Amino acid sequence: MFKTRLLSGIGLVAAALVLIIAGGEVLLAATCIISLIGMYELYRVYQIEKTAAAGVGYLAAVLYYSDLYASWIPDKMMLVLGLTAVLLSVYVLAYPKYHASQVTAVFFGVFYVAVMLSGIYQLREIEHGQYLVWLIFLCSWGCDTCAYCVGVLFGKHKMSPVLSPKKSVEGAIGGLVGTFLLTALYGALFRAQMGLTSARVWLLAAVSVAGGMCSMIGDLAASAIKRNYKIKDYGTLIPGHGGILDRFDSVIFTAPVIYYLAAGLLKRV
Repeated sequence: MFKTRLLSGIGLVAAALVLIIAGGEVLLAATCIISLIGMYELYRVYQIEKTAAAGVGYLAAVLYYSDLYASWIPDKMMLVLGLTAVLLSVYVLAYPKYHASQVTAVFFGVFYVAVMLSGIYQLREIEHGQYLVWLIFLCSWGCDTCAYCVGVLFGKHKMSPVLSPKKSVEGAIGGLVGTFLLTALYGALFRAQMGLTSARVWLLAAVSVAGGMCSMIGDLAASAIKRNYKIKDYGTLIPGHGGILDRFDSVIFTAPVIYYLAAGLLKRV
């Protein structure tokens, strides 16, 4: 199991390297596809993954990503209103096929998965984005790795005993400290490329702590949904890891936070 998980992890890192370095249309298309798979996994929890209601969600995600590329929708609120109107129409016309919670899940899935994951593409496309975008993964996968190592060595106090009994307070602190140090090191190495002063490198490291906290919340939130519906994994797409949502649960929440915080910081440089 460990070997399978390790090899899959190496493959994920390699794929991330290729896609993020390529950027542009390649990264946009890949992020859209990953989002659609993640939405499918989420909708499967609610047993609607192959229904017309879910189709409305998939279509909304594709339209959203196409707008990120071509900016053809004058106002994003139009997409929100359109999604709401069509989704409610399907709900009413097909009644009583769908439960209200299922319709809500479709709406939630578009924003929770597709919109939030798009932070990866959006951060990659801004100035210095080819360097900044890696902060998302430092704050999610890096924090998770540091938290795991510290938790195994020193963990004594349970952080969330009911939701995730293996996670400890010590591990969480270790994850945040590790994220801060990793970002500081990364920022120091690529300071010139990002046009940062030494003070801004430390600010970026502080931003990463906020990202690390969000990654933990994202991880626990995805676990809470699984607990509510009594499932172990969202899927089996990634051997040893589960589905897209099992591996990207922390990235989903971290991506938009780092996008807005890091982009805002760079504008003040």
